[in-house]
Amino acid sequence: MTVTPLGIPRRLLEFTIDGEPVRAPEGSTILDACRAAGKEIPTLCQGDTLRPKNACRVCMVEVEGSRTLVPACSRRAEPGMVVQTDTERARHSRKVVLELLASSVDLSTTPQVAEWIKEYEAKPDRFGRTAARLNEEPKVDNDLYVRDYDKCILCYKCVDACGDQWQNTFAISVSGRGFDARIAVEHDAPLTDSACVYCGNCIEVCPTGALSFKSEFDMRAAGTWNESAQTETTTVCAYCGVGCNLTLHVQDNEIVKVTSPHDNPVTHGNLCIKGRFGYQHVQNRD
Repeated sequence: MTVTPLGIPRRLLEFTIDGEPVRAPEGSTILDACRAAGKEIPTLCQGDTLRPKNACRVCMVEVEGSRTLVPACSRRAEPGMVVQTDTERARHSRKVVLELLASSVDLSTTPQVAEWIKEYEAKPDRFGRTAARLNEEPKVDNDLYVRDYDKCILCYKCVDACGDQWQNTFAISVSGRGFDARIAVEHDAPLTDSACVYCGNCIEVCPTGALSFKSEFDMRAAGTWNESAQTETTTVCAYCGVGCNLTLHVQDNEIVKVTSPHDNPVTHGNLCIKGRFGYQHVQNRD
């Protein structure tokens, strides 16, 4: 059930996207307006529960009067604005960004990227086998989730979710510069020695699979992970009286991971360690 927030109705702005007049509530981004108009623009770092970070640069569009391309995820719509989403310049920008990302990190578990690479005719292999990669082994230092930084695009979503936008734990941040930049806990210690409270809200917002449930990681390694065979059931967490909504992902009659609806007014996609990881008792066969 989608809950409509109460409040003063926002003024509608009128502008143009790809030659078509559109109307969007004041405060909407270009990306919001495009999606409302049925126009899909690729994006990786944008999150519906986080403030835009402008990190991935895949959603760039042309705005009349702007010298440079602008990020659709953060640029606010303005009255009379003329936006072009599919110009040669915008498509070339997305092509190059996808090539750079796909040549430097593993995007094999990133939803829709393969489709985008095909659509924009990106050729990540043109940079050669010597293109910079982390080539790090996944960090498996706890029983709940895995950090595979070979898939990290430094979108900062996990940092924001762990920081002042949601959890306020501040367990992770970006360390290093240039090719050495990466997400890390303090002093790059094992996760078990950090301030992490294992809420898993960083996993919820990760767009590439750099952060994943240990159960999902193990099943992918074994070749048994099959999202098409999974069912999703939303229920209410029974651990306390807050009323957090849980979406149970079930495969072969086993819960394989737990998420939370982003449009739920209680959780907004966030959970605590019990809600996200405390499901083993449900399927204890002993």
